[in-house]
Amino acid sequence: MHTFNKALLIYNKLAGDADVEAKLAAVVPVLGKAIKELTMISPESTEEMRLICEKAGEMELVVIMGGDGTVHQCVDVISKLEVRPLIAILPGGTSNDFTRTLGIPQNLGDAVEALLTGEIQAVDIGKEGNQHFINFWGIGLVAVTSENIDEEQKKSFGPLSYMASTVRTIREAESFPFHIVSEGVDMRGEAIAIFVLNGRSLATTPIPIMASSPSDGKLDVLVVKNSNLAMLRELLSLRKPETSNEQLDLLEYVQVSELQIEAPSQRKVDMDGELYDIQTGRITVLPGHLKMLVPIIK
Repeated sequence: MHTFNKALLIYNKLAGDADVEAKLAAVVPVLGKAIKELTMISPESTEEMRLICEKAGEMELVVIMGGDGTVHQCVDVISKLEVRPLIAILPGGTSNDFTRTLGIPQNLGDAVEALLTGEIQAVDIGKEGNQHFINFWGIGLVAVTSENIDEEQKKSFGPLSYMASTVRTIREAESFPFHIVSEGVDMRGEAIAIFVLNGRSLATTPIPIMASSPSDGKLDVLVVKNSNLAMLRELLSLRKPETSNEQLDLLEYVQVSELQIEAPSQRKVDMDGELYDIQTGRITVLPGHLKMLVPIIK
């Protein structure tokens, strides 16, 4: 089991889990066995959480317990620090997508045990402008879907709220012109959504891309041209390593370390479930930028 002298636990009691404090009470004794000095903070706002993370470099370990939005905000701030602590993520929100990518159990008790007996892994981070993302960057249908989510429905139904929002949004999905340039890539056309992926899960749904890894120094670019059953079949075909772009009609897929996306009609971008105005459209990967505790996958 890993042991630490000084650690910080940031937990979001508003991250979509009504039982978060009871579950937290179950895992703190386990954390206490491994950590000599544990500080626990539940920020009252995103601004306070970001201020706390600005001082995270003073810690040996930062444990983030919350949903994808909480993880996103903490990772964005910590990624900008010169001295970055080791990070552990505990699933405490609605989708917990990046914990799924890392193979972290969704039960909190199992998760904390798996991390403390796990290993340290260098994890890539994506960056656009001055903003960092850990799971995905997306425009088009994905951003509109996030904008249309009913917050009350999200609290009551969790991941099903994303499905409901997608059903509402997909009827109004409009294609938009795009141009993507990267080394050896010059791609243009019409799309309903573009994803730049570092993780392997969206709204609890695994992304079936065989080559995808959060530690390969690459970003996975997925262009979705239509939203019918044929597109879903093509998406599933990406599970096979032999699938090439020439075999795809409704999707385009490439792996890159940096790219420039031009989509003049798109104003909003979804990063890890948080909406922003598009900054530059230039996206890069920071290979192995953060070190994280991950379970040992047997």
